[in-house]
Amino acid sequence: MPLETQTREQWLRTRDRLLAKGLLGGQGASLSVRCPGGEAMWVGAVGDRAPLLAPWSGPQPAGMARLHAQVYAARPGVGAVAWGGGDFGACLADFGGLLPQVFDEQARHIGPMASASDSDERLGVALRTGGNALLWRHMPLCMGTTSNRLALNVELFEKCAKAYVLAVAAGGKVKPLPWLVRHVANGRMTKDQRNAAAAFARGQLPVESSAY
Repeated sequence: MPLETQTREQWLRTRDRLLAKGLLGGQGASLSVRCPGGEAMWVGAVGDRAPLLAPWSGPQPAGMARLHAQVYAARPGVGAVAWGGGDFGACLADFGGLLPQVFDEQARHIGPMASASDSDERLGVALRTGGNALLWRHMPLCMGTTSNRLALNVELFEKCAKAYVLAVAAGGKVKPLPWLVRHVANGRMTKDQRNAAAAFARGQLPVESSAY
């Protein structure tokens, strides 16, 4: 199957998977998948029957595609992007907009969460942190090296956000993981991103890491 067709199918499967779990909600929620070996992406709103093939480089596209284009231009190791999430991810906006790294799996695959953004300038700064989740205009913006990793990250982000929001709302104190644990886990996530960027540049889909 040609890669262009394969990535289109990935968009459809990922959209259906996240919608079925209630993890791609919010007004204007959208999804995109990068096409390897070029500067194109499949992008569309969650309610679309099928995505559109659009460029992410050059003049900034209009509408929802603009956000996705900014991510791919800034992050060569990102292969899929979702804007919109579950109920608890959106609730983070009422609790400071940041999710500390408190779980091993979270540190390994989501990494540090940048401050919430509502402008193109702040988004560019936030993306440079290298993390795979942040709040963009009060809705979760999640990223992954592949469409499958994106879906897993969206699910993981919602699970971690639920635990954090419920704990803080009940007056609990949440402590982040020790610095060394975060450093090692974040480093492995960064390595995955570098490998993904190299694969995309070669015109290939990244191979997902199965190791911690």
